[in-house]
Amino acid sequence: MTNGLVVEQVGPAASVQDLGRPGWLKAGLSRGGAADRHAFIEGLALLDLPLGTAGIELAEWGGRFRFEAPMRFALTGAMMRATLDGERLDVGASHFAAAGAALDIGAAERGVYAYLHVAGGIATPVVNGGRGFHGIGGLGRLLRAGDAVPVAPDPAPDMPPMRLERQAGTGPVRLMPGPQTGLFSRDMLKAFEEAVFVRNPRANRQGVRLDHDGAPFSTRAQLNHASDFIAEGDVQMTGDGMPCVLLAECQTMGGYPRIGTVLPSDLPRVAQARAGEELRFRFVTVDEAEAAWQSDKELLASLKQARTPHIRDPRDMPDLLAYDLIGRPPEDVAGD
Repeated sequence: MTNGLVVEQVGPAASVQDLGRPGWLKAGLSRGGAADRHAFIEGLALLDLPLGTAGIELAEWGGRFRFEAPMRFALTGAMMRATLDGERLDVGASHFAAAGAALDIGAAERGVYAYLHVAGGIATPVVNGGRGFHGIGGLGRLLRAGDAVPVAPDPAPDMPPMRLERQAGTGPVRLMPGPQTGLFSRDMLKAFEEAVFVRNPRANRQGVRLDHDGAPFSTRAQLNHASDFIAEGDVQMTGDGMPCVLLAECQTMGGYPRIGTVLPSDLPRVAQARAGEELRFRFVTVDEAEAAWQSDKELLASLKQARTPHIRDPRDMPDLLAYDLIGRPPEDVAGD
C-alpha cells in the first residue's frame, strides 16, 4: 500500500468497519458492520467507492489522525466538530488532505456514530470475508494511538469534493410485526405505540436499551420462550419488560420475546439516539415495510445521484447567492 493514516489519538470505541459479514449466522456470528449503515454508505458515495470498502467508525469520541500522503477523505454520521490543520470542516462532505496534514475530530455534539472514509479504503487484512472489528466474534481489535492504518490507492484522485444533504428522520420509528408479535395482547401493542421511550445510557454496538415510565411490556410466558434466531432491528423485551433494540453486533440466538423489528431504513435513528433522547414507535404492515426496503446497492446508487459539488472557495461559485458563505450552525450541518 502506498498510502497510510496514522492514529495519533482516538476515542475508546473506534474501529475499522465495513458493511459486515453476511452468511455466518450458522456459525453463531451476526453480520456486524457499521452501526449506521446509511451514514457509512454516504461516505462511500461521496468518494465513489464500492460497497466492500472499509472505513473507520468513531463512537461518541473522535480522535487525531495524520495523513502520510495526499488523500481524499469524507466525514459522515454523527455531528462531530472536525478541523484539518485548524480549518473547520463540514460533516456530510468529502475533502482533500495534503501529506502530513492533521485531522482533529472532537466528541459527538449530536448523534453517536461518525465515519471517516479515505479514498481507496482501509486495507487491513480480510478475515472471514470482512475487515470490520466484531467484538462478540473476537475478530480484529479496537483502534488505538500509534496505529498506522494501511490505505489502498485512490481509484479516482481527480474527483472534486462532494457533499450530501441528509434529511433527519421525523415521527415514530417504524416497526414491522414479526413471528412473536402475536404473543403480545392488542392492548399491550397499543400501549407500546403510545409510549414515549428514552434511550438508556446502557447502549453499544450490540443494542440500545429503552426506558419509559409506564408498566412493563410482557407476554404470558415472558421468560419461558425457547431460544430462537434474532437479528439486528429486533426489539426484545428483557426480563424486566423493558425493550432493547438490537444493533449490528447482536447475538444470533435469544429467548426474550420480540415485539417486532425496526425497519432497516429507520434503525440508524435508534443507533444514533443519544442517552436521554426520546423515541416513539409505530407498527406498519409487511407491505409497507417491503415498500420502504432498499438494498445497499440501490441506496449507494441513489446517494451518488443526490451528491453535489462541495465548493468552499467563493471564487469557484457560479452563483454566490446559492451558497452560505458564513457557515451554518452545527444543528443545520448535514450528516446527523
